[in-house]
Amino acid sequence: MSDEPTQHGGDPGQQGSGGWAPRDPSAASPTADTPHPNGAQATKGRKKRPKRPKRTGWRRAVPTWRMVLGGVLLLALLLVGGFIAGYQIVDIPAANASATAQSNVYLYADGKTAIARDGEINRENIPLRRIPRTIQHAVLAAEDRDFYSEDAIDIKATLRAGWNTVTGKGRQGGSTITQQFVKNYYLGQEQTVVRKAKEFFISIKLDREQSKDEILEGYLNTSYFGRNAYGIQAASHAYYGKDVEDLDAGEGAYLASLLNAPSSYDVVTHPENKKAALARWDYVLDGMVKHHWLTEADRDAMTFPVPGKAKPATALSGQRGYIVHAVDDYLAENGIIDEKTLATGGYRITTTLQRKKQDALVEAVEDNVLSKTSTDREADRNVRAGGASVDPATGHVVALYGGIDYTKQFVNNATRRDYQVGSTFKPFVLAAALANGSTTQKDRPITPNTHYDGDNERTVQAATGPTDYSPANEDDVDYGSITVREATDKSVNAVYAQMAQDVGPDEVKDTAIALGIPRNTPDLTASPSIALGPATASVLDMASAYATLADHGRQRPHTLVTKISKNATALDLPEKTTRRAVPREAADTTTSVLRSVVDGGTGTAALAAGRPAAGKTGTAEEDRAAWFAGYTPDLATVIAVMGQDPRTGVQKPLYGALGLARMNGGGAPAQTWAAYTRAALEGSEVQGFDLEADEGPEEPDPDESAEGEDTEDTEEAGGTGDRRERRERRERQESDDTDEPGTGETRQERDGGTRTQDAPSPAAGNPRTTTPAATPTRAPRLREPASLRPHGEPADTEPTGPGDHPDTPQEQERGGQDLHGPTRP
Repeated sequence: MSDEPTQHGGDPGQQGSGGWAPRDPSAASPTADTPHPNGAQATKGRKKRPKRPKRTGWRRAVPTWRMVLGGVLLLALLLVGGFIAGYQIVDIPAANASATAQSNVYLYADGKTAIARDGEINRENIPLRRIPRTIQHAVLAAEDRDFYSEDAIDIKATLRAGWNTVTGKGRQGGSTITQQFVKNYYLGQEQTVVRKAKEFFISIKLDREQSKDEILEGYLNTSYFGRNAYGIQAASHAYYGKDVEDLDAGEGAYLASLLNAPSSYDVVTHPENKKAALARWDYVLDGMVKHHWLTEADRDAMTFPVPGKAKPATALSGQRGYIVHAVDDYLAENGIIDEKTLATGGYRITTTLQRKKQDALVEAVEDNVLSKTSTDREADRNVRAGGASVDPATGHVVALYGGIDYTKQFVNNATRRDYQVGSTFKPFVLAAALANGSTTQKDRPITPNTHYDGDNERTVQAATGPTDYSPANEDDVDYGSITVREATDKSVNAVYAQMAQDVGPDEVKDTAIALGIPRNTPDLTASPSIALGPATASVLDMASAYATLADHGRQRPHTLVTKISKNATALDLPEKTTRRAVPREAADTTTSVLRSVVDGGTGTAALAAGRPAAGKTGTAEEDRAAWFAGYTPDLATVIAVMGQDPRTGVQKPLYGALGLARMNGGGAPAQTWAAYTRAALEGSEVQGFDLEADEGPEEPDPDESAEGEDTEDTEEAGGTGDRRERRERRERQESDDTDEPGTGETRQERDGGTRTQDAPSPAAGNPRTTTPAATPTRAPRLREPASLRPHGEPADTEPTGPGDHPDTPQEQERGGQDLHGPTRP
């Protein structure tokens, strides 16, 4: 029998008389099971969980840990989702227009000194390899010292900048160089949430697609440095006047300092901010030392590099604009680059211009032309000047003068083609005669010693007989028999018109073109009048042609550009060609004759250059322009003074300009030429002319010959005659104001009517007579009344030709300008 108490089945709470009594009497009584809400019976033995007390008071405002965790998870999901969506949606856009816009840079021949920068955006993109390491390190020390080791986005810096801004410590940037480049190049400077969001995603993508060097290069080319300078190269010129390669560490540190506050830290424009600028400069240098980009010794030895004075942003004033447009035209005309492509900007153009010579030309014009004008003289307001200088050995244009100021006078006087070149064209006639072995009407070789009839208004003779062209000499002077050399010295129109006929006007035209005059030059017409310069070649055209004579007849097309590139990629330039325009002997003989013009002719003012020189003066019809074209063995230069109404643009005579009764090429133009040539060649060795000239045999002067001896080759129909006696009679009759012997016609009557060609006389010494029925008529020469001319000024003369009557349509169209050329040297 077991000692254990008897166990009853069923509920352990039910016990017999032999069991323990429950502490709680109620526990012994049976209880019904608690019904479940859905009608089921609750599990036996499971107690009801007590209800959590309600949160009251301040505890209601504190989130539970479950709420915090849920919020964090939700925020994380939103951020991740937003990042994924943003990364997918935001693409790297095309660069904005202002970031890619660049100015074209025009440089002197040294390839470093800037002449001008066109365009509104002053920027020149350069590759990173051109930027010295010290300059790169200065920028990194100023803006982002951990650039090469950090990610595109610096979260800590961004948060720190935001916190400092919120807490009132000042608005601070937390952008990396990558972010700044994205803002500059792809976006804009607006401070909006959308722009910042785009900047964030583009920076991340860009950092994955481009190298750090590429990003730094873009940043340095797009950042603004003040003074309208975008990019480190433009800033280098704006502040220190040199290329970035030539900057030292101190100058580079100052430019890097400007990135923080471009305008405020310009110590020249804002000297009151110098203390702050110096503090920023020190910060940059200290950062370079800290990162071992600069030694402590070099840092201690540095002094602050004060930048140069600020210059106007758009530098097309003065000669710059003329040069820019001359170069642009040259590039387009030679098929190097078209105007529209050039307008996109970013081209680096090295010209042939030499700064010393350019400055010398400007100074010479100012001293000899502009300084002599006066606001008290009406004629001086019409004065214009143009100049061009060419190196004969290379064809390089080394100096240009386009006008007083491009912003005041837009038309370039060095390249315009609307003023007659006058007698500066005559050497081309002589060169053509010598090159072609031309002869006179009596088959005598044309040489510097050949005699011609230089009488005023002598009718040009053709092989078939007299022509209807009788040009007048300056001041109606009769020269009689005169050599070609003397006729060149005195610029005798009668001789050169006849010579052009003897050579052949077509040959003269072709020779001028071969020497360098453009074929499409206005009024370059093959007629005897071509000798007197009715053609309207430009100053630069004439300088190029005279350079051919200076180089012994070797012609090189003039050039204004030696190199052009964009983003370090060079464009092809036309090959330099040299061809023989005329034989050396012809060119050198022409030079020999032109030396006489300077030594004792109309161009003696050029002797002031102090160099062996050859040249020719010229004056356009009605003194609308005066020229001097000349050269030394190593420099060919042409100077022109022109008359133009500043309001209407109409060409005006230069009577009274510069205080002179009349303007001629031997005056202000030759003086300017001499002053320029002396300064331009200063310091160089004086070179003499090495000539292979053929002067031709000496010919006797027919005026000294016996009467009736046929030794003169004047080519006047009807024989030689005693010209000296005839000239004396004319001079005596001039005092009586009568015309030629036997006419009984006064000069006033002649000027008012029609004069006929002189008939040939079979007897030597007979005076000329008029034969209206046998010869064509000529238009009258218009003269200015003596009462309207300054005291002592000779009557104005104009050459006349076939059909050139003032009332003809051609005359009306040209405003009275004679198409047959000027009459004065």
